[in-house]
Amino acid sequence: MPNLAQELISLAESGYSFNTYQVSRFSPSEIRLAIQTLMGEDRDALAYALGDAGLALYPDSEDILAITALLAVVREDWPQAVDLIRQLIEMQGDRATVFSYSMLIRSLRCNLDLAESFEAAGIALALFPDHPELLKEYDALAEALGLGAVQR
Repeated sequence: MPNLAQELISLAESGYSFNTYQVSRFSPSEIRLAIQTLMGEDRDALAYALGDAGLALYPDSEDILAITALLAVVREDWPQAVDLIRQLIEMQGDRATVFSYSMLIRSLRCNLDLAESFEAAGIALALFPDHPELLKEYDALAEALGLGAVQR
């Protein structure tokens, strides 16, 4: 079975680019693993391009949404990170994790959407009431919004 990351590295080193068709023979999990490999080898531009191709091919894949959301966070593309993480949380439903909510809260905050970030923190705390990171985020956002000590 061909290794997607190595194929893309070989293409890039030869001066060629890849297209969505070439990527389409790989599964979402293979694309996610290739992105992780590329990022680990400091080939960020290839990883971002592969993430875009993966999102075009598999927009409803949990694997692709998760990895492209993380890529958006790394790039500090906060609007895209917020959009992708929201889609991921919606897709995960009751299986949504503390990590997903934490990334949404942070992405909203970095996008300067403090009120929305505070609201997301409240929703996350309703699901994970004793999580220390969420409690800390909630309190910090309440203070930033001038709400002081807020009843949870």
